Amino acid sequence: MTGTDLATRLDLALAPDPRRVIVKLFVPGEDAALVRTRASAIIERIASLDADEAGELLRETLDRFGDRHHDLEATFRHHYDLVHHRVTQTGELSPTARLLVGAYFSHEYAVEAAALCNPSMVPHPDQSDLGTGRLRVAVSVRQIGEGHLSSIGFAAAELGPGNHLTVADRSGPLNTGDRVSAWHRRDLLAAGLAEEGWDNEVSATVLGSLPERFDDDTFERALGGLPADLLTRTTTGRTLEQLRRTTAASYAVTFPTDVPLQQRVLWPATAAESNGMEDARFVRLTSDGGESAYLATYTAYDGRRIAARMLSSDDLRHFQVSPMRGPAVRNKGLALFPRPVGGQHLALCRSDGETIGLTIRDQDNSQWQAPVPLHAPHRGWELIQVGNCGSPIETEAGWLVLTHGVGPMRRYAIGALLLDLHRPDRVIAELPGVLLAPDDTEQDGYVPNVVYSCGGLVHAGTLWLPYGVNDARVRFACVPLATVMAAMDDVPAP
Repeated sequence: MTGTDLATRLDLALAPDPRRVIVKLFVPGEDAALVRTRASAIIERIASLDADEAGELLRETLDRFGDRHHDLEATFRHHYDLVHHRVTQTGELSPTARLLVGAYFSHEYAVEAAALCNPSMVPHPDQSDLGTGRLRVAVSVRQIGEGHLSSIGFAAAELGPGNHLTVADRSGPLNTGDRVSAWHRRDLLAAGLAEEGWDNEVSATVLGSLPERFDDDTFERALGGLPADLLTRTTTGRTLEQLRRTTAASYAVTFPTDVPLQQRVLWPATAAESNGMEDARFVRLTSDGGESAYLATYTAYDGRRIAARMLSSDDLRHFQVSPMRGPAVRNKGLALFPRPVGGQHLALCRSDGETIGLTIRDQDNSQWQAPVPLHAPHRGWELIQVGNCGSPIETEAGWLVLTHGVGPMRRYAIGALLLDLHRPDRVIAELPGVLLAPDDTEQDGYVPNVVYSCGGLVHAGTLWLPYGVNDARVRFACVPLATVMAAMDDVPAP
């Protein structure tokens, strides 16, 4: 490794906060080695309580936990609805008893009790009431709780003037949002069916009856409209099951307007992400027409397989989730460009597991095509593998790409590349040393010897870099953009 760190660390860190909790469904017995649901017996015991005792138990529970959550009674009612089929005498349970059943079938989960890491940073949708030289930003973080289960959380911060950075208070009750009706895309559904080998007469008929964008009701009507001669085919049942499963990969979540960004949690909502939503790379995308929106790629993990997913939002309050398709998305670490280049949508990827590549989204079927290699491991600090640290940052000199490399003892460090502004398939400059590497205070943690970022930004001529330390906590660094550019070595054209 040559040179020393260019970036300056700021005296500020976000540590995992075990007080940041959500309420999850808890079914006693399901967590045992030998699954034996005890739900019915517990409900019977609750039903046998006299009214005064039940009321006192509920009051104590709400007094103890009410301030820690948004509308805890609504959560109890929802959890009661999920287990009420176990109630043998539903009509005999009073409203108080039903809430109490919901309470007994609930538990708190600390979303970041184990670790907080891998942040990305974008301009906040609210830039009101700021002084000169300041920028409000939204920081996404990977939160890790019990069982190494990851979700996506947020912080709000302000940058400037100078190297000043402040982070807004993150206390208060968390909210996982409300699942709402999603809009689905026919091209993504077709691509998903083709990837899984479900291109047959049934799927083709359903796809042919759907518009380019459709909601859940339209989808069900298309399934219900299958001709009788297709319904009798032996593969029809399994095809319909696959159609529903593939469509369900897209969903939408919205948060109440009075819940601030730092209290919003994007929580796993499908089977594909049941073991985590990892390493979101947020970017603010500007279309050729000038419209802007927030996009993010992340890795969905079900305990065995990974899958690429995309978040889209106009305001970081309502989120649409959709799968990503194509050969370039079959590994972790996809990062979108902040605008089309030459009319094409581009992304960085690492589909082979060790090389940074450039992929183009096919305009006809929205698949991300096989990538063009950009940068392979060749320096001592990155010989195991390289990847991006978030979306490219547009500068006058070219696309600045923050990279991560893995060296001896699986030590991660952050570097940088520069891509041609008009031909981003060409690397025109490279940082010979590192931008940031673990120092003596960053050697120990949940995953030792790691600094890692999912995206920074440039504000007032300064590159601001949030980064995870040892998959345990989040820190911040900054460096003048001119310093980074001056330290780069030109890469000869091939």
